Amino acid sequence: PSPKGNSPMPRDPASPSTWLAYAKSDLAMARLPIAPPMLLENLCFHAQQAAEKAIKAVLIKLGIQPPKIHDIRRLTECLPDGVTRPEALTASAPLTDYATLTRYPWAGEPVSEEDHRQALRLAEAVIAWAENVIGAASDA
Repeated sequence: PSPKGNSPMPRDPASPSTWLAYAKSDLAMARLPIAPPMLLENLCFHAQQAAEKAIKAVLIKLGIQPPKIHDIRRLTECLPDGVTRPEALTASAPLTDYATLTRYPWAGEPVSEEDHRQALRLAEAVIAWAENVIGAASDA
């Protein structure tokens, strides 16, 4: 059941729009204002998830079953030739660390506010790219 006032989240895993909806939800969580006891690491994790799910949305739109991995670099390697890869997509590869290393207290460097701002910028750019590619693929 969904909370009052919210429409239920689409759940069709074969739909690029479902993956984009989940990506945008993660981005919204990554944008939350930091307040104790929240950790910037957790907000950056959601930025990584937003980028990952946006890339998977593109793969699905292109008829490619995305692998069940968190590695953004490996996901982008699954994109076929001819798909535009903007600098932000390539630059987003290090976000992978937020899905693995920084989620636990024993690994990784502490995340700074600037790291968080950069993670948001990259996630936003990857989602914008995904929306553009999916829209262009729909028009083709």
